[in-house]
Amino acid sequence: MHAPTDHSAEAFYRELRTAFNQTWQSAPDAARSEALLQQAWNSFEGNVALQSEGQPPIACHKGCPSCCNLRVSALTPEVLMIAAFLRATAPTLAQHGIDLIQTLRDTDAATRGLDDEGRMALRQRCPFLVRGLCLIHQLRPLACRGHASHDKQACIEAVAGRSDEAVPFSGPHRVVRLLVQTALQASLRMQDLAWGSYELNHALVLALDNEQTGAQWLAGGDPLAAAADSAEQREAMAAWFDAEAA
Repeated sequence: MHAPTDHSAEAFYRELRTAFNQTWQSAPDAARSEALLQQAWNSFEGNVALQSEGQPPIACHKGCPSCCNLRVSALTPEVLMIAAFLRATAPTLAQHGIDLIQTLRDTDAATRGLDDEGRMALRQRCPFLVRGLCLIHQLRPLACRGHASHDKQACIEAVAGRSDEAVPFSGPHRVVRLLVQTALQASLRMQDLAWGSYELNHALVLALDNEQTGAQWLAGGDPLAAAADSAEQREAMAAWFDAEAA
């Protein structure tokens, strides 16, 4: 499946939404959420590569944390997978003096309720950055995957507050991320599941404190509601989903 040019964006969105629906219906119950995420990641990576042909190279690379103090939103399947990873790896990481869960809790306490500008001003690093590396890189949300720059120095200057110039972010990354994430949200809504986005740190703390989060979500609940993003944005998306489906 190839990401489209602007005039066929809606067709791509519908095709991907249908593919997500088929995956949800065909995957074993216990593997549905993970199967959807893997499908979303594969679609994003493959289509970004296609849409980026002829574009300047991406400056982002392993060990570059310049943008990792931004506010990150994630969907429930993303939160559930990262929370499971944190639980599973905690004993091994503890042997190396690393406590991601406590660092997450400390970061959430410092950043909860802050908007994008507040987070930037605080310059609180992502709790998953350890010794310059992102320890959840393979599981990072679509929001992180879709944030890519063509100029590392421009990122550094912007984060440091030394420049008002716009950072040259990758258009294909942003567009493909938006299409994939919106199609995934629409599919979740069609399955009568909580489909909104949540502030990542707060949502992860909620999931770690409640081992029934996944079961409650699959039963139609919204156990991460306390970390939900803008209600107005969610209502606008719901209205669009309903109108588009009709």
